Amino acid sequence: MEPKRVLRSTSEFISSHRPCRIMADKTQEAGGIHFPFPFTPYAIQKDFMAALYQVLEAGKIGIFESPTGTGKSLSLICGALSWLRDFEQKKRQEEERLLGAGAPASNEGLAPAPGLPPSCQGSPGTPEATGEPDWITQFVQKKEERDLVDRLKEEQVRRKKREERLQQIRHNGKLRFLAKRMRQEDEETERLLRVSSEMLATGTEPEQVASGEEELVLADYESDEEKGVPSGVDVDEDDLDEEHVTKIYYCSRTHSQLAQFVHEVQKSPFGQDTRLVSLGSRQNLCVNGDVRKLGSVQLINDRCVEMQRSKHEKKSITEEDEPRKRRRRQEPRATCPFYSHERLQLLRDEVLAGVKDVEQLVALGEEAQACPYYGGRFAIPAAQLVVLPYQMLLHAPTRQAAGIRLQGQVVVIDEAHNLIDTITSIHSVEVRGSQLCQAHNQLLQYTERYGKRLKAKNLMYIKQLLYLLEKFVAVLGGNIKQNPNMQSLSQAGTELKTINDFLFQSEIDNINLFKVRRYCEKSKISRKLLGFTERYGAVLLPSVEQPKLSGFQDFLQSLRPGATAAPAAPAEAGEDRSPRPTSPLMHVEGFLEALTTANQDGRVILSRQGSLSQSSLKFLLLNPAVHFAQVVKECRAVVIAGGTMQPVSDFREQLLAGAGVEAERVVEFSCGHVIPPDHILPLIICSGPSNQTLDFTYQKRGLPQMMDETGRILCNLCNVVPGGVVCFFPSYEYQHQVCTHWEKSGLLARLTIRKKIFQEPRRANKVEQVLLQYSRCIQHCGQGQARGTETGALLLSVVGGKMSEGINFSDDLGRCVVMVGMPYPNIMSPELQEKMAYLDQTLPRAPGQARPGKVLVENLCMKAVNQSIGRAIRHQKDFASIVLLDQRYASPAIQAKLPAWIRDRVEVKATFGPAFAALRKFHREKAGLS
Repeated sequence: MEPKRVLRSTSEFISSHRPCRIMADKTQEAGGIHFPFPFTPYAIQKDFMAALYQVLEAGKIGIFESPTGTGKSLSLICGALSWLRDFEQKKRQEEERLLGAGAPASNEGLAPAPGLPPSCQGSPGTPEATGEPDWITQFVQKKEERDLVDRLKEEQVRRKKREERLQQIRHNGKLRFLAKRMRQEDEETERLLRVSSEMLATGTEPEQVASGEEELVLADYESDEEKGVPSGVDVDEDDLDEEHVTKIYYCSRTHSQLAQFVHEVQKSPFGQDTRLVSLGSRQNLCVNGDVRKLGSVQLINDRCVEMQRSKHEKKSITEEDEPRKRRRRQEPRATCPFYSHERLQLLRDEVLAGVKDVEQLVALGEEAQACPYYGGRFAIPAAQLVVLPYQMLLHAPTRQAAGIRLQGQVVVIDEAHNLIDTITSIHSVEVRGSQLCQAHNQLLQYTERYGKRLKAKNLMYIKQLLYLLEKFVAVLGGNIKQNPNMQSLSQAGTELKTINDFLFQSEIDNINLFKVRRYCEKSKISRKLLGFTERYGAVLLPSVEQPKLSGFQDFLQSLRPGATAAPAAPAEAGEDRSPRPTSPLMHVEGFLEALTTANQDGRVILSRQGSLSQSSLKFLLLNPAVHFAQVVKECRAVVIAGGTMQPVSDFREQLLAGAGVEAERVVEFSCGHVIPPDHILPLIICSGPSNQTLDFTYQKRGLPQMMDETGRILCNLCNVVPGGVVCFFPSYEYQHQVCTHWEKSGLLARLTIRKKIFQEPRRANKVEQVLLQYSRCIQHCGQGQARGTETGALLLSVVGGKMSEGINFSDDLGRCVVMVGMPYPNIMSPELQEKMAYLDQTLPRAPGQARPGKVLVENLCMKAVNQSIGRAIRHQKDFASIVLLDQRYASPAIQAKLPAWIRDRVEVKATFGPAFAALRKFHREKAGLS
């Protein structure tokens, strides 16, 4: 099948392209561009790379669909890195021309160099156009050109030094070059430590302050307005000054998918010359054993930050406090032995010297005694390809903390079929009633202990936080002073509010949430509170007469009516405490940040579930485009890719149009599959063997005759399909209901004669075991070791479950995929109803078209279907049949939402007889290929 032609010819687009250095013996030319490739590519791969090259060159937004098994990852690598190779060469040629010309007085006749200031890119202004005389305009232009030449010279020097370092590392072997410099630095560090110890030994007696307690006290806080710093501007001395080269950020959903992509890069023609960095969370990259054993992502993050000596706290020491600070002789705070600026720079050079995945990066960090998490961050500016989970890129604070700069860069988001859901999930926040009460009591206890040492600004914001927590509990119908587990709420159910209505109902509309959020971010109060509760164990202590309680019992006892709060006491030395939970205030901070969203872009859900502790406040993001807008505005180009992107209207309307992207900037590319047309048989069956109409709507799917008809269809399929059959149900509940009915009617026993039956487990840790047993059964049947007439296995799975995404049922593991009914989402869900109403109000509706809200529900259903039925065909020689059981699939509007390579071959069968004949013929003809 030919790919969908939605782009103009690449050769027309790059008519003046000059071929650059060929990086591999096997190169392919498409549209006048040479693409290095490890083997002879398919025609659709050539078209994919050419289309991708054009999108990156033109600075557009591309939606790319290439079915799994068509070499999508390799096409992305070779297409994108070929463009980057040519872009860097053209930029270098332009720099050399500018440097060789010695900064000409006029840039007439020269193409604007990449990175040239806007004033240098235009022709000299005229008095009429700029309001300035010619001589002033020319003087400014000459100065900017001279500055540009100076910057280019500096960049050349930096580039040369970097290449020399990397070349030396490659020639001298792994870490040999680094070892000598590290030994020198270790000797210098030991000398400095000896000097510091001698200086401390001559100091005065320490003041009567608990060891390490000073770090728990909030530093003096000044707002940005008082300091004269624009809001949102953070200055971090650790940020590298090195300029970020043009690079490609490649994002995918999971670390395993990223590792697979890195291995593809290593095997590609670009594997030797590409500077690649793999980013991940501290949980994946930390090599400090004491920190890793904390387990929780949040705990690891907090401990890492604590061990780095906060710059914010150092800067806040006033001049009058400095002498007192010097007199105080405290035990040094714990620092991470793997966080050494010099070692991290050396690790950075080693990272850039060769392509490494996360596991290799961790091994390298352990060997070099340097932190892989920060070593990867240090390598970002000079990297050409940065590989990271797309949650890290799509969340602005995380992006900023990781040192990712998108201005003028390229972003490729792979496995993007659930991109909208991911953005919505990242920015939707839920805080429980128990967390609100915990945060309130921890803040009270903290204020009682340190209130006299805090300045007025800190106390003011803490009182505002206490007030907010009190009002949040009150709006749920609870009392902040009582045990949340013991409070039964008079009203039960779910209530949905706009942000403004929630603020008014909570009586917090008079508080500037932007300032409170900024205070929490700058003061790091949640981390202080976490350290405070960790140091002193229980949040509150009972009265002296009561026996000592521990942990959560102590906290609950303190919340009983009439209980008095006593000052917290330090935990016993050497007490073995279990890992603490994350600070509840951190969850509250996320909710406060969500409340600063524009009123029309989100909703607040008040969920009252019996007791206060089980109730919650949840922020629901309705408009994911507001968070994607910064990405598409800053980046040079964005590529959204996946094996199944249909239906793409969601991306265009909900994500891109809402982010301000013009329709002309969006380009779609969809290609067919590499399999021959006769290797797939997609069937839509409208009625069963007993002529029962297949209607699996919620009202009818539970009827006995409908479940019986489904069983008869599967029995017939299992008689003609060899190997494995994978059957998807809309939900776990319906799967269980059907299996129970089959067991009573005897259909389950009839199915077991031909196929051994496996069911998808609800628990994730059981999935691998079931899959292993399923594949072994099919393997034994294929080798003729099966008992009786058993020909394979039947796997009963669930749409949206563990096996509908990421699991490959290739070859005999999935010779037939059956979809029972249409997995529509729960239309009664308040969140879905609000989302539908929002789209009906905001998206345009053309005459004769369905409401945007209804289209959303259909799209959610078909995305789930497309992901499930795409599990079977995984490579060029694979074959499978796809059976869709429901008369609703026969609708042209529904068929239009199927992937093109399936839609163009689908056959609608009104009755079961012709469908069964087609299936039997298909599998008989393919019997010799398996």
